[in-house]
Amino acid sequence: MRRLSDTIARLAAEQAQRMPASDGVDRLGDRTGFGRNPGNLRARVYVPATVPARPALVVVLHGCTQTAAGYDAGSGWSQLADAQGFVLLFPEQQRANNPNLCFNWFAPEDVSHDHGEAFSIREMIAAVSADHDVDPARVFVTGLSAGGAMAAVMLATYPELFAGGAILGGLPYGTASGVMQALERMRGQNMPDAAALGRLAHQASRHGGGWPTLSVWHGDADATVDPVNAEALLTQWRAMHDLSAEPAIRTSEGQRAYRGWRDAGGRLVLEDHRIHGMGHGTPIAAHGPEACGMPAPFMLDVGISSTRRIAAFWGLAPALSTGEARPRLTRVTPPTPQRAGGVAGVINDALRAAGLLR
Repeated sequence: MRRLSDTIARLAAEQAQRMPASDGVDRLGDRTGFGRNPGNLRARVYVPATVPARPALVVVLHGCTQTAAGYDAGSGWSQLADAQGFVLLFPEQQRANNPNLCFNWFAPEDVSHDHGEAFSIREMIAAVSADHDVDPARVFVTGLSAGGAMAAVMLATYPELFAGGAILGGLPYGTASGVMQALERMRGQNMPDAAALGRLAHQASRHGGGWPTLSVWHGDADATVDPVNAEALLTQWRAMHDLSAEPAIRTSEGQRAYRGWRDAGGRLVLEDHRIHGMGHGTPIAAHGPEACGMPAPFMLDVGISSTRRIAAFWGLAPALSTGEARPRLTRVTPPTPQRAGGVAGVINDALRAAGLLR
């Protein structure tokens, strides 16, 4: 079992390398006065020049140390919105809530139905949907890291709002309550069992189903959020959709291993993209036929656009070729962390770098 000092040492070392993503040109506008805002979040919006009647809405949640505009520039969501005509909402964290701009996915007061940051995002969705006459059957949410964990929060606490979600380098809903548990889950330790994971999501709301679809993305060399979390997410959402453990589809394409699960009606409702050799971040393609976005900290150019592929999974963009490679799955082997001790100041700095202290 990895020690707390291992994680503290690694996080402290990463802090020296973590710089906010370059915002480049800020394409987003502000939406103020959107309703109650107990989470004290900022609402940022992008609306393409041409939008069809009853457009779709995509809610995008940035990761730690990032801004909404920086995540947009790196991921290319507004670039794709221009081409496909959907509206974007970027909830943005503020330093008064978290000094590293992480959504507080581990704080009970921020992740329960009609409370804190989750309710602020819910209010933003209602306001932007009314502004642009959004099709309520085509609202989606995605996020990276702490933003991915908050996307899991939204899917569990407000499942009736969403047709689908996508979580990149994130964590399952309800598995951490406080700093120490958050660190354990990030390391892949003491994860609830399959039955408990399903209960946590089912009990997050009074919704009776059906449930949003989900696309899960994770690098198998992620040393910040252990890939065990991706498996736990899949387990949690197999329980929501009453799916078997065995996927209906297994393929590989280059460094991407893929699994897909279909419901009883044959609809693809859950998928897993595991990127071999990739660390913690959002997979992008800076060049080539699926180019979208640009490299930045935690925006990793692996030649695969998660943005385009997620939008295709949701039916918001054309499907990309998946190739005809022989099916296989990449073995997930967590990296070995550095070992080092820590003093109180280093521990506090490291926890703040991970977004685990306000």
